[in-house]
Amino acid sequence: MMQQEPTAYDLAYRGKTAAVKILLNENEKLKTQTDSNGRMLIHWAALGGHDDLVRHLLSLDVPVDPVDDTDMTPLILASSAGREKVVNTLLTEGANVNAMTIDGHSALQYAASKNWKSICVALLDKGADVNIADKRGATPLHRSASKGNIAIVELLIEHGKKLNIGSGNQRDAYGNTPLHLACEENRVEEAKLLVTRGADLAITNRERKTPLDLASPGLVRELEEIKREAASK
Repeated sequence: MMQQEPTAYDLAYRGKTAAVKILLNENEKLKTQTDSNGRMLIHWAALGGHDDLVRHLLSLDVPVDPVDDTDMTPLILASSAGREKVVNTLLTEGANVNAMTIDGHSALQYAASKNWKSICVALLDKGADVNIADKRGATPLHRSASKGNIAIVELLIEHGKKLNIGSGNQRDAYGNTPLHLACEENRVEEAKLLVTRGADLAITNRERKTPLDLASPGLVRELEEIKREAASK
């Protein structure tokens, strides 16, 4: 069987910068042409984490925020894949930090979900909306609390002046707060941190369950203790 020649998009994803430059010299239109996913070379270079190629494409006046067929931008792809250098380049070049996919997922949501702390810091420093919610109402705090990403939960709470934490009482489409999700997944440290910062133990979701209804008996005791201590202060 004949092996297929790698496409320009394959080469961009693999970081074959010299080969891509040759193809671009032969066909200038290639810089903004899209593949079957609606992705340009810059999408694939960003996803692969190839900062030199991303910079080269930007120097050719390739747009910084093109969207693919699901409205993914290079910044969202790089943030999801943990490509910190590329994230920083795209942010410096003016990428929209709050761009969202058709499902409402943002760069911060992906980075929070995947525990990329330094990328979350970079996005927040550039004005990422800490309360940004996807189509199901899930925020970065919902994502990080349910995944057990304690460092991200702490980081988002640190940005709490703007965080609609109430503390942590923003609900998703199912009526769940980040604390509901932390309790349901038995994320002990995350649940304790949320309660310490004022998350509501009595708030109910659509099934009329409180976070305590979803928590293990041991976690219920710990959370009630935190609440008692806070009340006695």
